[in-house]
Amino acid sequence: MEFSSKMVVAVRKDLRLSPGKMAAQVAHAAVNCALACKRKRSAQFQEWYSEGQKKVVVKVMDLPELFQLKQAAEDAGLITSLIVDAGLTELPPGTTTCLGIGPASNEDVDRVTGHLGLM
Repeated sequence: MEFSSKMVVAVRKDLRLSPGKMAAQVAHAAVNCALACKRKRSAQFQEWYSEGQKKVVVKVMDLPELFQLKQAAEDAGLITSLIVDAGLTELPPGTTTCLGIGPASNEDVDRVTGHLGLM
């Protein structure tokens, strides 16, 4: 199947999250982005949803790179969701862990995230 849209979640590599913690943080970002897209851009949401909700998880080195990515995504008009951990398990409260981007067209998302490696 050919996908025309996707969501990308960028995770901080420097935190060295456990697999379970990373999965939870990525899920937070995906849910937040999906709900925001459904509310603000319902046609884009429906297209992404009907295709199977493609999601890609990529890595950034650290917090400054995550913030640069957030700015680039917002400058491109993409939906974003920055995830800050509550600190109940592995991380101190207020630790920024990941950033959700999209869903949007593959081309629009790739302009901002295409240079990043897979997590």
